[in-house]
Amino acid sequence: MLARFGARAMAALWAGKLTAGLSRGLRRGGGTTLPGDVSRWVDPRILTTLTRSLDQGAVVVTGTNGKTTTAALLRHILEAQGRRTVANQAGANLIFGVTAALVNRASWSGGLDANVGLFEIDEASLPRLVQEIAPGTIIVTNLFRDQLDRYGELETTAAHIRRALTQGPEGVTAVLNADDPMVAALGDGLPRVVYAGLDDPSLLQPELSHGADAKFCPRCGSAFVFEGVYFGHVGHYHCPRGDFARPSPDVRASSVAIEGMERMRLRISDGAHETGFDVPLSGLYNAYNVVLAVAAAQAMGVSIASSAAALRNFTPAFGRMEHTVVDGRPAVLLLAKNPTGFNEVLRTAIQFGKARSFLIALNDRIADGRDVSWIWDVDFEQLKDVAGHIVVSGDRALDLRVRLKYAEIPDDRIEVVSDWRLALRRASEATADGQTIFVLPTYTAMLELRAVLTRDGALQPYWKGRPVDAKP
Repeated sequence: MLARFGARAMAALWAGKLTAGLSRGLRRGGGTTLPGDVSRWVDPRILTTLTRSLDQGAVVVTGTNGKTTTAALLRHILEAQGRRTVANQAGANLIFGVTAALVNRASWSGGLDANVGLFEIDEASLPRLVQEIAPGTIIVTNLFRDQLDRYGELETTAAHIRRALTQGPEGVTAVLNADDPMVAALGDGLPRVVYAGLDDPSLLQPELSHGADAKFCPRCGSAFVFEGVYFGHVGHYHCPRGDFARPSPDVRASSVAIEGMERMRLRISDGAHETGFDVPLSGLYNAYNVVLAVAAAQAMGVSIASSAAALRNFTPAFGRMEHTVVDGRPAVLLLAKNPTGFNEVLRTAIQFGKARSFLIALNDRIADGRDVSWIWDVDFEQLKDVAGHIVVSGDRALDLRVRLKYAEIPDDRIEVVSDWRLALRRASEATADGQTIFVLPTYTAMLELRAVLTRDGALQPYWKGRPVDAKP
């Protein structure tokens, strides 16, 4: 569909598209952010102009963990229904990345071969994006401590999201994680809320982890009573004074069975209909991504059964349970960027992947967060009795090495390797036949490791969105 373009908007579009072509031609990246910077400099309203042509509106996904996977799952569902989506699938989740996604997809004349926008967005950028594109649906996955040097405390992040939800367009639907107290509380007073969560009591753990964040009632400050948690502070809870409790989910996973690293089986219900299906993902955190995507799809008119049928052949997003091969050894990339996320990635790799060989990479760049003190809240002690060999790499590899020492992992099982290609090679050489390398990097480390694997032909560039055949 063709948007109404003035001269300034057309100049912005052309400037952005030329920037994208130059960026890719010079091999300076995939044009996932810079075209948005350039276009917005020429015309600050270019994003609003482009999204006007989306006759089925836009969906926005925000939260600490799971944005990319939840957006990818929902995109897969919608496209199976014949809807044409435009998305910032490469994970550039600031306002410039969203703008770049639309600029790249638009034709030189301003035409946009899409009818629905699906965008993941950084929590602090959400209010601005909502103001510019007026989405019909906003999904909030969870809230955990993440990059405190950028965001501050969780209450600050929640306030950004709350402002966006309350100032959003009339008729906006909020799809919220009922099992995260801070996210559930965002639904207070909103006219249209869909709560999603897990209702499988067999998977609840009896105690909070030491790194749990949301422990107190948002209304009276009393310590929550947790009947059980799935991970972090996400679970079933209530205020002992009766001021706040977990909302009953409108869409729930009544059972979750995880089968290794390749697949999980869920039963999802909306109270009237229940459907069981397999998804090629693993880990409880991904069960939440699935149920949130299904809940959002239902809010957009897609039945649970239709979503289930679509997700059976889902392909994981880049770096998020992405399977590949490193020097002949099977490998799995698992992005890990904050304490709760890292703990769940470790638990998934150990419990469901029987992991023994690891490459752990820690960077401290702006996109990762400069402060790496959070690694002391990661339960690396999980590795003590299972890891056969651990390669550590990245800008802050030595900090990670010290943390592993305090986790009481023997020195002869840890190897510090600064060069990315050599780190991958050493991890492969240390992996026994029949075993898998588990690569656990922070965000920019993941991009750099993927760049090496892309040059090796093991993966496609992240902005293309589809992996190559990952069979050894």
